[in-house]
Amino acid sequence: MSSIMEELLAESNFTLNTEGSIVQGLITEIRQHEVVVDIGGKSEGVIPAHEFIDVGDLQVGSEIEVLVEKVEDKGGNPVVSYDKAQQKKNWENILTKFPEGTIAAGRVRSKVKGGLIVSIGVDAFLPASHIDVQPPKNLDQYVGQTYDFKVLKINLDRKNIVLSRRELIEEQRANKRRDLLESIEPGQTRKGIVKNITDFGAFIDLDGMDGLLHITDMSWGRISHPSEMLRQGEEIEVMIIEVNREKERVSLGLKQTTNNPWDEIDKKFPVGSKIHGKVVNLVPYGAFIEIEPGVEGLVHITEMSWTKRISKPSELLRVGEELEAVVLGIQKDEQKISLGLRQLEPNPWDMVRHNYPVGARVHGKVRNMTTYGAFIELEEGIDGMVHVSDMSWTRKVNHPSEVLKKGDEVDAIVLDVDAQQQRISLGMKQLATDPWSDIDAHFKIGDVVEGVVTKLTSFGAFIDLKDGIDGLVHISQISEDRIDKVKDVLNAGDKVNARVIKIDRDERRLGLSIKAANYSEDELAAETASFDALSRDTSGDMMNLGDILDGAVGKDD
Repeated sequence: MSSIMEELLAESNFTLNTEGSIVQGLITEIRQHEVVVDIGGKSEGVIPAHEFIDVGDLQVGSEIEVLVEKVEDKGGNPVVSYDKAQQKKNWENILTKFPEGTIAAGRVRSKVKGGLIVSIGVDAFLPASHIDVQPPKNLDQYVGQTYDFKVLKINLDRKNIVLSRRELIEEQRANKRRDLLESIEPGQTRKGIVKNITDFGAFIDLDGMDGLLHITDMSWGRISHPSEMLRQGEEIEVMIIEVNREKERVSLGLKQTTNNPWDEIDKKFPVGSKIHGKVVNLVPYGAFIEIEPGVEGLVHITEMSWTKRISKPSELLRVGEELEAVVLGIQKDEQKISLGLRQLEPNPWDMVRHNYPVGARVHGKVRNMTTYGAFIELEEGIDGMVHVSDMSWTRKVNHPSEVLKKGDEVDAIVLDVDAQQQRISLGMKQLATDPWSDIDAHFKIGDVVEGVVTKLTSFGAFIDLKDGIDGLVHISQISEDRIDKVKDVLNAGDKVNARVIKIDRDERRLGLSIKAANYSEDELAAETASFDALSRDTSGDMMNLGDILDGAVGKDD
């Protein structure tokens, strides 16, 4: 047959291949990115390699079906598609092959707005929300991968199919969760993947459901955040602590997979032994010391020093510092260990009785005062206390500030030592002889004395006499004339002469009379009797001299 006749015959055959029809094509060449196919026309068609699942499965000389998109393009070459031929054929039996609700295997072809295009024989749409249980941020990772999908919806008129991978995963997880809940029991150990880390713990994927691993069940020791022990995506072995099948909740433990260090704590750290540890936390009442992973002891602030007055632990310690301490006590059930730092050194109070024997004269500085006395620092950390009743033989001291001020240096006598309670009792008045022990050598009734007015009250005036002894002049004993107010006649600082008309040894007080200073013996006797009658008059404001003197406090006129 002549070449002209062959060309005419081929042309007549090719005209049968109308656009949109499926024809047989012969593979004539396989290139890196395309496949050349002869469909009987004047020239060959070229098909992009990505239309084939695997170009390596093709062979030159084999036949494939292709769809004629154009008989000729501008270059005179036919435009053909292998993929569209497959899709056209598949659309004809898609309902038979993959009705809604069935499972179809497919390969992700490309990423589009809102999801992915998946080939299940025909192109179908996979919304981003249906790719996985958690919508992924990067869709590129799925392109080229093959998965199983659930056919959600088919619209033949629009040739539109919607798929879901998420529903398959959820169904699989639901089946696994059901199986897991049926078989899981407290005390079992299971492997899981750290799925998510929070401030209070971590969620562990047990391949079927998530379990909560609380931060308190991660370590026998102290951790401030779960990220110190776990990282997302790692596989760990956990123990099942609790299972709530109704609420489908599982509580997990990590520390329970290892021995509890507190089980043998009393054998490892007996009371009295010395330990080495690290400060892990400071609180207002003390410091927590880690002596091994999972075991902490508390040094109470009172056990930090024998002598230093510590108001907060940070004055002595810092977090991260390593130190030694002594075990004072163990409460195994409560997982508590009491530690001491001061026990590393001798207790200076053990030497107090030797250094400060009763009767010894001591010298110190007023460090602090309370309503009942003053604390005298004898050496660093060793204080003695002078009670207000031991400050003066002659003066009733109501508050130590009447006699002392903070910072004063004073001498005192040691009255008592209680090393166990860490107390030293001191006395200041004991430095001198008690004038009331021999009051008759100083004053007798009838004596005329000289003194200075120190305090005025509504009922009289206090007079400071020699040797620090005070006397009281009642308002009735100031003048022969009636006096309404003491301040009308006397002022603080006035020097006065008065006669002793009363000596009250029990109350350690003197009664004085200014008006009787110049009385004769007979007049004095009469006035003394009159004063005694006044003291015994229970209907009056003052029952006795002691009441008068006690009532003077806070009644200045």
